[in-house]
Amino acid sequence: MPPLHLYVDGSCGDNRNVGSETIAGWGVCIVRGDSGTGRGQGEVVQEISGRVMTNPESADYLGATVGSNNTAELTAIGHALRWALIEGGDDPLTIRSDSLYASNLANGNWKPKANKELVRRIRSLWLECQLNRDVSVEHVRAHRGHRWNERADHLAYRAMEGRNPEPLQFWKPGIR
Repeated sequence: MPPLHLYVDGSCGDNRNVGSETIAGWGVCIVRGDSGTGRGQGEVVQEISGRVMTNPESADYLGATVGSNNTAELTAIGHALRWALIEGGDDPLTIRSDSLYASNLANGNWKPKANKELVRRIRSLWLECQLNRDVSVEHVRAHRGHRWNERADHLAYRAMEGRNPEPLQFWKPGIR
């Protein structure tokens, strides 16, 4: 079966981290059979997105205490890993992110100085995913026209704004 790639992105307008009321969004575009060239090969399996939850009572809460670009990027990885555990079977997966910060915290290469609870929960999801499959992360350069990375950005931006994403058949890279 072709490989599974989970493109993740986060969005926070002007990165205005003013506390738990700051609105930030995350997006995940799950693609099977993408070559990674940026041309948009492969088939979209599913798309998920939402707002970063800072309320511990929320079912989607992953440990963020503020909305920011960093917590949105981390939350996107967390929800991608949740998807993999619930719906992703046991296929190997590669998470493709434009955030070196979030990627290196999620895979354990870096230790958190902030967002410690959020990182702890994401690391736990990462390790749980690794029990059944190979999990890796790759860096994708942001805003360079990479179709699926741009799609994840679109999902995150629209979630932050509280708007529905453009349907894939009508969307073109670069449209937020």
